[in-house]
Amino acid sequence: MTRNIFTADRPLRIGTRRSPLALAQAEMTMTALKVAHQLPDEAVVLVPMLATGDKIQDRPLADIGGKALWTKELERALIDDQIDIAVHSMKDVETWRADIFVISAMLPRADVHDRLIGALSLQELKQGARVGTSSPRRAAQLQRVRPDLQIVPLRGNVATRLAHISAGDADATLLAAAGLDRLGMAEVGAELSLDAFLPAASQGAVGIDRLASREDLIPIVAAINDADTIAAVSAERDFLAAVGGNCHSPVAALALVEGSRIRLRAEIFTADGSEMQCGEKLYDLGEDGPAQLAQQLLGKASADLRGIFAS
Repeated sequence: MTRNIFTADRPLRIGTRRSPLALAQAEMTMTALKVAHQLPDEAVVLVPMLATGDKIQDRPLADIGGKALWTKELERALIDDQIDIAVHSMKDVETWRADIFVISAMLPRADVHDRLIGALSLQELKQGARVGTSSPRRAAQLQRVRPDLQIVPLRGNVATRLAHISAGDADATLLAAAGLDRLGMAEVGAELSLDAFLPAASQGAVGIDRLASREDLIPIVAAINDADTIAAVSAERDFLAAVGGNCHSPVAALALVEGSRIRLRAEIFTADGSEMQCGEKLYDLGEDGPAQLAQQLLGKASADLRGIFAS
């Protein structure tokens, strides 16, 4: 526990998006900080904000600005000293960021699986079923397993996407198990195998962001950092950077910490899933395993697949 520097007159201000899932993750972070530092309730406050990504739900994010649409309002609030830290779903954080921002800590990672909503398994979906997703990764994985499926655009928060399925706008969709669990919906959906549906890099991880200049916050957030999560997610994000992945790229990655080593699995796809290159790298902490794995996969890929990533 660090010296209590936050009070009701000067509380720790935690920035978050206003969506139910974002608020749930911010509340988890707030609770962890209060417990770690024995802070009274009034010494920590949430500052909810409406992200551009929450406002625009009729177009894929990749077409209108990418992952920055989830984070730019919170980043601006950090710069303007409206908040001290920001809480992000790490899956929504851009791979390349200005060095004035630092992800200083991550909460313990939740379930990394995807869940299928609308059927008990992909095999049970009717021929030509419409599956709603705006994720290039999920679209490629779905079509690789079931080329007959029709992919239809579907965005919005968890409740919105579930409502679209109930209304018949699509026959099924995929959602992250972590988000469902955090919203108290652990029973919703059918878990998909990691062998066929490796997750997005950083899926299930919650990160705490700060300005690099706010070194006073380092011990505050360090108290709730999960070392294995930050090591694994950093490996996945390093792979994304090395392979040249962006919002348009169908790419999956999952790292596990095994003692002093990291086991990194990754997959890259063409948009329709017709080509996939996959691999695994077990390497010591400190080695550049992600870049080596990226080079390996790109080296095996066709010119069409390389063109999606290497730029």
